[in-house]
Amino acid sequence: QVQLVESGGGLVQPGGSLRLSCAASGFTFSSYSMSWYRQAPGKERELVALITSTGGSTNYADSVKGRFTISRDNAKRTVYLQMNSLKPEDTAVYYCNAQNIKISFINYWGKGTLVTVSS
Repeated sequence: QVQLVESGGGLVQPGGSLRLSCAASGFTFSSYSMSWYRQAPGKERELVALITSTGGSTNYADSVKGRFTISRDNAKRTVYLQMNSLKPEDTAVYYCNAQNIKISFINYWGKGTLVTVSS
């Protein structure tokens, strides 16, 4: 059974930091690129950060470059998103996504974790 379970969300003040985790099971983790998406109220889901299957390459949305860092530990089957210098506009539900590197239509989603940035 495929599972992606996000954790680490919560309420943080502007300028603060959070670290999100996404634990994967039920598929060959090292054969998937991993991404974090977010969806703010009333907005479409958007890609925040992506990391390749080996962790050798990353990509970020312009809005988070220099503040967020995506990483993965294939031995632990976990992907992380370190979020620093958080802004109110970062408030959203953050979702973990896994995409097969050879068959792109095979992808999985977690249920999301809520990040609220507010004073």
